[in-house]
Amino acid sequence: MLHSLELLGSLGAVQARRMFGGWGLYAGDRMVALIAFERLYLKVDDSTRDAFERAGGEPFVYAGAGRTSTMSYWTVPAEAMDAPALMAPWARLALQAALRAAAAKAGTRAPAAAKAGTRAPAAAKATGVSSAPKAAGARSAANAAGVRPAARPARQGAAAAGPAATPASAGARRPRRPRRT
Repeated sequence: MLHSLELLGSLGAVQARRMFGGWGLYAGDRMVALIAFERLYLKVDDSTRDAFERAGGEPFVYAGAGRTSTMSYWTVPAEAMDAPALMAPWARLALQAALRAAAAKAGTRAPAAAKAGTRAPAAAKATGVSSAPKAAGARSAANAAGVRPAARPARQGAAAAGPAATPASAGARRPRRPRRT
């Protein structure tokens, strides 16, 4: 993994994060590469995939849930693994693909106002009153009256709620005393 971080040094500070038995390599907040099964794969998209394929790269393919999936990460030519200078053009292509993917993802998200009833406008968040239509029910009635709901109720069960949230009549345990030595 350290060798891969060194190879991608032309991108600036690259960080590795554990993921699913491998590593995700990030330039800033964009994942540009992954290491799986002791191989380095760089991010590709429709604009860069042909270059990786012509250079003899192979896609990252994994089997799961009864099917095989191909991800948008490809290996680089063997000679690019020898030196950061040889890896630099491939690393730049990976970063460009990651930036385009992030831009496309941001462009496909609907604005909060367009998602009817899924997010309250900033003014409604500040006051606790939402003008968005809601489904009928107790929470809707409380919101319509301008009442903010209380904090989410604790999970069921004494272990989840803890002794402080359990009434004494329900058989709450006292904390253990320290052992004498």
